[in-house]
Amino acid sequence: MIRSGVLHTARLVRLPAAEAGVDSGAVSAGTVLITGGTGGLGSMLARHLVTDYGVRSLVLASRRGPAAAGAEDLVTELTELGARVRIAACDVSDRSEVAGLLASVPQDAPLTGVVHTAGVLDDGVVVSLSPDQMDTVLTAKADAAWHLHELTRDLDLGLFVLYSSVAGVLGTAGQGNYAAANAFLDGLAECRRHDGRTATSIAWGLWASGTGMTEHLGDVDTTRLSRGGVLAMSDEEGLALFDAAVAQPRSGVIAARMDMTSLAAGARAGTLTPLLEGLLPGVRRATGVVGGLRERLTGLTDAERKALVLDTVRGVAAAVLGHDSGAAVDPDRSFRDLGFDSLTAVETRNRFEHGHRVAVSRDSGFRLSDARRCRHAHPHPTRR
Repeated sequence: MIRSGVLHTARLVRLPAAEAGVDSGAVSAGTVLITGGTGGLGSMLARHLVTDYGVRSLVLASRRGPAAAGAEDLVTELTELGARVRIAACDVSDRSEVAGLLASVPQDAPLTGVVHTAGVLDDGVVVSLSPDQMDTVLTAKADAAWHLHELTRDLDLGLFVLYSSVAGVLGTAGQGNYAAANAFLDGLAECRRHDGRTATSIAWGLWASGTGMTEHLGDVDTTRLSRGGVLAMSDEEGLALFDAAVAQPRSGVIAARMDMTSLAAGARAGTLTPLLEGLLPGVRRATGVVGGLRERLTGLTDAERKALVLDTVRGVAAAVLGHDSGAAVDPDRSFRDLGFDSLTAVETRNRFEHGHRVAVSRDSGFRLSDARRCRHAHPHPTRR
């Protein structure tokens, strides 16, 4: 960003604990609406609001409503805790349905809080995303948030919380549509705060419990996140971060468990995104994975150059695939046979310093041992 001719770059910093939290009395005096309320994160939050915030009236909305798995047991549990609970079927991406949902809030307990946890995934790398994939994710997150904003803008709410994701801040592989949807939530919260309304967008990291948004993740996905410094948080840690987030006088915060050791290693290797450098004061960032490769190649024979380039690529490939060293990467096997997909190919490309990159292809006929020289990488080397 350029302001008054000066270039500014974003940096994440740790936030101190807020001196004053949410007025739980104002929130508990009425009804709190939770979208995605029957899902893993929504139901968890519902219990938390009842037990720790004293909320006694809840409306939990989801697409399936009372037919959602575990909905009946959830109502029983919350009722025994002293809350009045209504579970409603609602497509929150449909403005008229959201309006009807808000109109059904009990008159003796008017709306005092909204928490938008609903969302869906339809992953894919940016170049492969279809309009339908974009619509599926954006309507559930962004459109729904906008409807809630517009239809409650005249209410004096104690809570207006949007469940965003680090995908919109850090970027996560294969989730271009999801990142865009969550970035919209962050912007909406900023807009509301600017207008004097309450709003907090919480960019969540990874939850350890198998929620509907994370249960699809495999070992490769969680390993990729951990390499980026994001570790899974327990339910208790997540709820504590919720409390800390809504207490902050800010429109947006990141609530995640970060691995400082991994981040420091990334900084020393030159793979750490500059956005995270503020979390590591005093740690010097290297110039890149293959910084100085051009100089190291100077004066070598053709055979020596080939060996150095091959070792460099094997080392990076090993790191992306989760191996301990480049020795685990067979140079005579194709990238596809080694376990590469479109996401790991892009990650590998990104690990090479700009200006000294080695081409990476998922073509089954290309092998590491075929590398002859350094050249600029291309997301799809076979397309020109």
